[in-house]
Amino acid sequence: QVQLVESGGGLVQPGDSLRLSCVASGFSLDDYDIGWFRQVPGKEREGLSCMSSADGSTYHVPSVQGRFTISRDNAKNMVYLQMNNLTPEDTAVYYCAAEQVGITGMALLIRIWGSKGTKWGQGTQVTVSS
Repeated sequence: QVQLVESGGGLVQPGDSLRLSCVASGFSLDDYDIGWFRQVPGKEREGLSCMSSADGSTYHVPSVQGRFTISRDNAKNMVYLQMNNLTPEDTAVYYCAAEQVGITGMALLIRIWGSKGTKWGQGTQVTVSS
């Protein structure tokens, strides 16, 4: 069964860190571009970070640049999102995604979000509250 499963979410305090994980099964992430997204109820899903499968280059949107870091471990078929200095505005359900796009940068993030072939996980809740 082809799927992505996220884990690592939870309740943390402002300023804390979390590392989200996403494991792929039923397919190999080696040839897939990957991304992390989040969604707050009533709002559109928001792209955060992406990584190219071709050259390993990454892109992070300005709101998380310097705080969030996307990474991957192809040997483990896993994707990660390290999140530091969390704020209440980071509260959301976080999703990982994979798609074969072949570009880099912000355009890659947009394409992963918009492609009908993108594989999505079920999401993991992150709540930042004091």
